[in-house]
Amino acid sequence: MPPADARSVIIFAMETTMGLIRFLAMPTNQARAFQRGEPDAYGHAPEQKTSDGSGIPCRHCLRHVEAGQDYLVLAYRPFSTLQPYAETGPVFLHADECERAPEGDVLSPMFRATPDYILRGYGPDDRIVYGTGGVIPTHKICGRAHELFERDDVAYIHMRSARNNCYQLRIERDEAPATSSPAA
Repeated sequence: MPPADARSVIIFAMETTMGLIRFLAMPTNQARAFQRGEPDAYGHAPEQKTSDGSGIPCRHCLRHVEAGQDYLVLAYRPFSTLQPYAETGPVFLHADECERAPEGDVLSPMFRATPDYILRGYGPDDRIVYGTGGVIPTHKICGRAHELFERDDVAYIHMRSARNNCYQLRIERDEAPATSSPAA
């Protein structure tokens, strides 16, 4: 028997029909390397700036850098190897260590004020899966991610800025076994 409240029923339905998704921030080992001054994707030391509080989004903690806090600007390539589809672009990161955003199926509040983002599916070979890219209203991101994951050729998804194409985060299938059961 499914749970009674509306949110639980929606989650139950997603678990039993589609599986869950996970939103993943920049890995901590990469963030720490940049915070130590290691070179970015172009071989340059990250630039350090001070936030004026206008909404600088940290790709590691998935929170805005507060006014007066230092942050880094760097070229980021969220791919392990160079190849034609390995896009590189600017991202922001707290200059001081911050806690990585927890992985989960709920989009960070930091993203909710922006009306839309680009979602684009990638295959296991890190190549764009043609026909998967599009500008998606923020409130429809979870649904679109589930649709893309119905395709066997989509291994993961990138969420990018619809205005500047900047990398935001990675979305993966949550391979953990469902905790709910229709027979429970």
